[in-house]
Amino acid sequence: MSDRRIDDLINYGIKRKLLEEADRIWAYNQILMILQADSDEELAKSADEQKQGEKGLEENGPEPGEFMMGADQHGDGTASDPKDRDTEELAVILDRLCAAAMKTGALADDGVVSRDLFDTKLMGVLTPRPSQVRSAFMEKMAVSPETATDWFYDFSRDTNYIRRDRIRRDVKWVTGTEYGDLDITINLSKPEKDPKAIAAARNLPQSSYPKCQLCAENEGYAGRLNHPARENHRIIPITINQSPWYFQYSPYVYYNEHCIVFNSEHVPMKIDAAAFRKLLDFVKLFPHYFVGSNADLPIVGGSILSHDHFQGGHYTFAMERAQTETALICRRFPEVQAGIVKWPLSVIRLRSENDEALVAMADRILTAWRGYSDPDVFIYAETDGEPHNTITPIARRRGDAFELDLVLRNNITTEEHPLGVFHPHAELHHIKKENIGLIEVMGLAVLPARLKEEMELLADALVEGADVRADDRIAEHADWAESLQKRYVFDRDNVNDLLKEEIGNVFMQVLEHAGVYKRTAEGKEAFLKFCSSVGLRPEEQSSAAESKQST
Repeated sequence: MSDRRIDDLINYGIKRKLLEEADRIWAYNQILMILQADSDEELAKSADEQKQGEKGLEENGPEPGEFMMGADQHGDGTASDPKDRDTEELAVILDRLCAAAMKTGALADDGVVSRDLFDTKLMGVLTPRPSQVRSAFMEKMAVSPETATDWFYDFSRDTNYIRRDRIRRDVKWVTGTEYGDLDITINLSKPEKDPKAIAAARNLPQSSYPKCQLCAENEGYAGRLNHPARENHRIIPITINQSPWYFQYSPYVYYNEHCIVFNSEHVPMKIDAAAFRKLLDFVKLFPHYFVGSNADLPIVGGSILSHDHFQGGHYTFAMERAQTETALICRRFPEVQAGIVKWPLSVIRLRSENDEALVAMADRILTAWRGYSDPDVFIYAETDGEPHNTITPIARRRGDAFELDLVLRNNITTEEHPLGVFHPHAELHHIKKENIGLIEVMGLAVLPARLKEEMELLADALVEGADVRADDRIAEHADWAESLQKRYVFDRDNVNDLLKEEIGNVFMQVLEHAGVYKRTAEGKEAFLKFCSSVGLRPEEQSSAAESKQST
């Protein structure tokens, strides 16, 4: 990098094909305006700014610490990406420009929220207009859907909309279980809440624009202290179920090519036959992607129930790899293969080359489940007029066939389980207390950032034989730690690997708690009872019944 930091940013944009050489002078002047400076010479590097740049490089790379994973395991294109050096350099360039903006007064404070708003404005200068992006995407689609998504994903990272330098911080590993390999992540990519920004946001006037962070109106939006900047954000229009939707990537990707598909209108999420149709239409457009929806009720649903949307991507989850353990047959839909999946949650898998039959079968199951109760296993369709049953659906292609996984969900609460009966119970809250949404349902744990520091402290305590209960920072892990001490002898060489394995086992229990039908003889019998209510019977029972009729 040079002393001319504006040129460094422009050179990055040209290298990543966001700008052309003919754009250089225009971009230079736009960035000067944002920085409130007359020339790059005003921003000459000082000793303090040099330190700031070095600090940025250090902070934006993987943090030191024994509990960190040094390599990318989820294919999000960070730690092992050949562009990684460019990512590190961009983080430093933006840090240096933020430091310069502090000197000119263009940046009022050095808090993370203010810096994010400011450096996104800088990246907005480099980001092509929506019409250009959409035109380029459609040109790539003419080659193949995979060519188009590969290009758009790289574009979203190159514009810093997906902040690769932060995603590198996430802790990731895999834990083997009886259900297959579960992906475990401690999410560190979202910056900690900035107290100064929180305080300042209280004084902001209420705004209803954009209505939420999913709305199309976010494209190019400058942001505010309580809403992220989106000058470098671009969306692609698509049509599913003959209605206008949009396609984008998640700014904090949890897995490879983590995308969001959202309704062009700000309408609430709803799982119905139309939702199944939209999911299958999406995998028609992008057959190399899966797509799924959070459930449409609180507790078992996602964080933004007010805007209809799906999540998808180019990644194979453990649930997709899970095998069907009980084959089912429905005589009304002979072209649909069905079965119960070997998975901790209660999953009915449907597969057919006839997508219309698949939608009809899925809608039949959903309609029945909405009104189904079985007090023997504490399943109630509603209490006091409040509905409890819904479905988390996931769609994918299997060659020429379409596949739908229907995960049965129920959000009933009790005094004993105020956060949900089919939700991680209190003894697991020290690891995972948050809702179990689509991503977790499929076998990827998104664990809170607090766990990184807590596990490092706990590792020290276990090795040193310290009193975990006496340390307020990790006391909530005391019961769990004592159970581990009965099974393991901890030392510096094994403590981190053992803790990771046991966190993975806790996540497996989290998923088992979320299953409406438990994996017991009683639970399996109750599950088959529901399946029978919609005409789905085990293959061997159907064969026996047909044989008896023919006799």
